[in-house]
Amino acid sequence: MLSLIVAIGAQNTFVLRQGLRREHVGVVVFLCAFLDGALVVLGVSGVAKALGDHPQWLNVIGALGALVLLCYGFLAARRALFPHHLQAATDGTPVSLKRVLLQVLSLSLLNPHVYLDTVILVGAVGAQQPADARVWFVVGAALASALWFVALGYGARLLQPLFARPVAWRILDSVTATMMFVLAYYLAAPLFR
Repeated sequence: MLSLIVAIGAQNTFVLRQGLRREHVGVVVFLCAFLDGALVVLGVSGVAKALGDHPQWLNVIGALGALVLLCYGFLAARRALFPHHLQAATDGTPVSLKRVLLQVLSLSLLNPHVYLDTVILVGAVGAQQPADARVWFVVGAALASALWFVALGYGARLLQPLFARPVAWRILDSVTATMMFVLAYYLAAPLFR
């Protein structure tokens, strides 16, 4: 689970941004961890197997995932190219809790890549465990996710001096854009074979 969620992505970048801004960090961390846990439960409970039995749905999810990741990639590239779009400082206009919640929900639930990671990949591994071990698998995966988001959200303040410089945000957004484009390619590549 950790190997999948630690990768730089739109959700992790958002958690990092909120941690650096010190706005609604607890809510963001809780909601991201809760949604990851819920998606793992879905996967382990049989959704991964059902999707595996219908490869055409995997193609649809892959295509949607590639499209969403391309959008995230272009947004990150735009932020990297035009630094006036960046808001690394904590003295900026506060973001409302409602807007933050909507952003977390969209980054977590409208990103098909999240489903591929948590529901299909982690879910498939969990579903293969003996019946009495599946609960512990889910608990372990959910705990790994929760620990990561807590570390990222609350540990971001340690990175505050680094991200006080706009060039650090440009580098992060450049790396994020590159990762989003690479992941989009890998999701879309099977569709063209």
